[in-house]
Amino acid sequence: MTTAETIKDLQQRTEALRRYLNIDNLTAQVAEEEKQTEAPDFWNDPKQAQRIMKAIQTKKAWVTAFREVENSCGDLAVMGEFFDSGDATEQEVLDQIAITQPLVEALELKNMLQGESDHFDAVLSINAGAGGVEAQDWAEMLMRMYIRYAETHNYRVAISNSLDGEGAGIKSATLQIEGDYAYGYLKSETGVHRLVRVSPFNAQGKRMTSFASVSVTPLVDDTIEVVVDMSRLSWDTFRSGGAGGQNVNKVESGVRLRYQYKDPYTGAEEEILIENTETRDQPKNKENAMRLLRSQLYERELQHRMEEQAKIKASQKKIEWGSQIRSYVMDDRRVKDHRTNYQTSDVAAVMDGKIDNFIKAYLMQFGAE
Repeated sequence: MTTAETIKDLQQRTEALRRYLNIDNLTAQVAEEEKQTEAPDFWNDPKQAQRIMKAIQTKKAWVTAFREVENSCGDLAVMGEFFDSGDATEQEVLDQIAITQPLVEALELKNMLQGESDHFDAVLSINAGAGGVEAQDWAEMLMRMYIRYAETHNYRVAISNSLDGEGAGIKSATLQIEGDYAYGYLKSETGVHRLVRVSPFNAQGKRMTSFASVSVTPLVDDTIEVVVDMSRLSWDTFRSGGAGGQNVNKVESGVRLRYQYKDPYTGAEEEILIENTETRDQPKNKENAMRLLRSQLYERELQHRMEEQAKIKASQKKIEWGSQIRSYVMDDRRVKDHRTNYQTSDVAAVMDGKIDNFIKAYLMQFGAE
């Protein structure tokens, strides 16, 4: 593609984004809703006011992001004209393309995140599959990968609960990842992740296959109405584990929430069990466990709506061994996503949290659905 063709392509994509995002309408909505916030009785209903303020903030963020793309594309068009008249070099045009193109691509990707809960923070749970120490080590490797991803994107990450493995690794862990569209980006990670490598835990140096499941749900906030039947809820407390010495918790700060959930649509009953040992403060752990419970209840309601609307994506396989979404083959230096067929040979970078291209490939293929 020539320089002129690239400029034209970026201009067309920018105009397409204006239509897809309905920027003119969004701008008008923001102006109208901001007038509402000036009313003397606006804060009489704090929850409703909070919903409106959050909606304004979200819409303004879309408008701001588009204006940045629009201005950069405008600068590129001017630079192209200067080049045609001999007042700018080709390198100067290429430099502006290098600024504009990533902005357009980033907004195109974010445009795939129009789901009802995409803008929420995320709860990411990891569970080791069968295979003992090898699978537990793999689960811990995945946990580190997601922590590094979160840190790279300036997301706040907290380990809500972690169960150490026997000998090495972890049996399970739950992470809270808080940041702009954390759930929207990380929802693509739900599924079974398969590791193939020469195991450091095998004396014969055999090549082994391990599995771990990842589940990502939106972390709901106080603006979401989720009904919790307190008569079905009970608490246990326990001492958080530690490495010994001063690290051992001497009081029962760990909490275990048990909720007897009854599906309002099918009548099926199950016990939801949530443990939280994030802090040494029992009330804070209880508060966080309640937040995690509300997130699970919200996810169940959201899942029902998706099923009713027949929008369950065929690509999102049931989480069970053998239905892996991605394979990490260490010996062959290959990581491949089986849904999009995107793959890379830079295994080390992936394990260090650089999974953006996998997320992008997934969203560009399935996000519009």
